[in-house]
Amino acid sequence: MIDIKNITKSFGSLQVLKGIDLHINKGEVVSIVGPSGAGKTTLLQIIGTLDSPDSGDITIDGIDVRKLNQKRLADFRNKHIGFVFQFHQLLPEFTAIENIMIPAFIAGMSKNEAKKRAMELLDFMGLADRAKHKPNELSGGEKQRVAVARALVNNPSVILADEPSGSLDSQNKAELHQLFFDLRDKMGQTFVIVTHDETLASITDRTIRMEDGRLAQEPLPQDAPSEDLSSQNTPSQQNQL
Repeated sequence: MIDIKNITKSFGSLQVLKGIDLHINKGEVVSIVGPSGAGKTTLLQIIGTLDSPDSGDITIDGIDVRKLNQKRLADFRNKHIGFVFQFHQLLPEFTAIENIMIPAFIAGMSKNEAKKRAMELLDFMGLADRAKHKPNELSGGEKQRVAVARALVNNPSVILADEPSGSLDSQNKAELHQLFFDLRDKMGQTFVIVTHDETLASITDRTIRMEDGRLAQEPLPQDAPSEDLSSQNTPSQQNQL
């Protein structure tokens, strides 16, 4: 699904990524953890094609993204990758359903098709009755679930999340974390999540630790993702991390 080989990245004289090799299987929910400045967000941005590495190769869903020109890369990103950030980044002048529909319009989806898809996602999120509410009329947890729905509207193969529950209270954090697994089981997406939340990291299929621009240990992908949270923290799995 995602293959990364010898990725390096520097900003001026500061080398942020120092030869990253990583494989992530389809349908995995993977967390990336480590201290601030370890290179986690930079790696996530490069996986998401929002930034380019100085060297190395990146293949997503069989596509060598470094060989795509800017127009094709933007189209690939819109259709194959969804993003969830710490802060919802919803446009305040649009309703929940309108915010979700925007990436679908960019992808060329018709208004009727985009609205139908957005409503399906809102219903799955338990927010069908909030479709016409603007962000300032939604709770923090509701805003973040709308942001997740927006990331999913084009049915991407990969969801990248950067501290997605960092601004939420304990209850909304737990609900959002469970939602990621529900979505993986229902829709089959691969999730790559940068987080400082130890609880979230502990329940993902695999935890990748970064230190000083390198992987702290060689992360071995599991053959298949767990089907429910209760089966993800067995001793045998922990030994693989």
